[in-house]
Amino acid sequence: MKKVTILGSTGSIGRNTLEVIDRFKSKFTVVGLAAGRNIPLLQEQVSRFKPQIVSVEREEEAERLRKLVRDNSVTILSGEEGAEEVARYSENDIVISAITGIRGLKPTLAAVRSGKRLALANKESMVAAGALIQEVARTTGAEIIPVDSEHSGVFQCLMKERREGVKKVILTASGGPFFRTPLEEMKDITLEEALEHPRWKMGRKVTIDSATLMNKGLELIEARWLFGLHPQELDILIHPQSIVHSLVEWRDGSVLAQLSPTDMKIPILFALNYPHREESVLPSLNLCEVKTLEFYEVDGKKFPLISLARQALEEGDSVPVALNAANEVAVQAFLDKRIKFLDIHDIVARVVGDHQKREVLSLRDIFDVDRETRQKGWNFLEQR
Repeated sequence: MKKVTILGSTGSIGRNTLEVIDRFKSKFTVVGLAAGRNIPLLQEQVSRFKPQIVSVEREEEAERLRKLVRDNSVTILSGEEGAEEVARYSENDIVISAITGIRGLKPTLAAVRSGKRLALANKESMVAAGALIQEVARTTGAEIIPVDSEHSGVFQCLMKERREGVKKVILTASGGPFFRTPLEEMKDITLEEALEHPRWKMGRKVTIDSATLMNKGLELIEARWLFGLHPQELDILIHPQSIVHSLVEWRDGSVLAQLSPTDMKIPILFALNYPHREESVLPSLNLCEVKTLEFYEVDGKKFPLISLARQALEEGDSVPVALNAANEVAVQAFLDKRIKFLDIHDIVARVVGDHQKREVLSLRDIFDVDRETRQKGWNFLEQR
């Protein structure tokens, strides 16, 4: 029986993980949950899965949850420290890291420092601190298994293969809701339209990142650290069907691809069971029904954030940290209806363009850059 902790249990990945665990009760049990402010849903999860330790975003929410749960056997914590305590909990065998944004970095690092398996769905952690996380993992022996469908696909294609034979790793992108939208029509995109993803059901921030394709730009940087690749070994293709999640091209001309239905339960199930494979919780992929698999190059004019992400990938050091922070500020402003869709790129480009590159050697360095960049972003928004 594997003991699982979920960081971000009320989000999309967290809910999907609990559904998978519920179907395999003889193999997994939940010992820890960390969430934000969705106390009603968290209360349901605590009642159903009976974890030993739980954390929420603020102390007032922790007090509210304590009154609702009324179970003295459950330790209820709050704040950053609470999430980190849940992540490093001694009973953990597997930690699912699915807190969105840079907020997930400290708990993710705490899980890696504990030396347990980390099932990683928080791409921002690797974008901002990939070198640090991998250094700590080498020291503690922590095992990092990617949960993002694209990186899970790459991981599977690379299994039992010699890494030096890789020529290129290609991540696929659905293209989001605006792949076929003419550029001249994109200036009037509404928030509601941007949140209507054609293939995936995700949280609001990730859905907007998918609409701008910044999601894929961040995944390029994440893949660089997950798999020890050089920038020139990474590429993106638009694949509207979202059936082929990634491809690995080898130096001998062979190309391996990972295909599966469009559902996050599949990479979650893989990460929980690795190196074994469990019976699927979904119907089998039927390619006769799919019929067509299309692939297109990314249109840099429509999705200019990809170019910024590539620049950050190549420059390294503090630039990916600044890119992520600027994007989080701009996306939040769009979610708050303060800016238009195309303004997201303009704000990120302006803030990252003003950033002075420097080394980031510690967690403190990373959060200093993150804080400074956010302040610049909000200042720029106020001046608009």
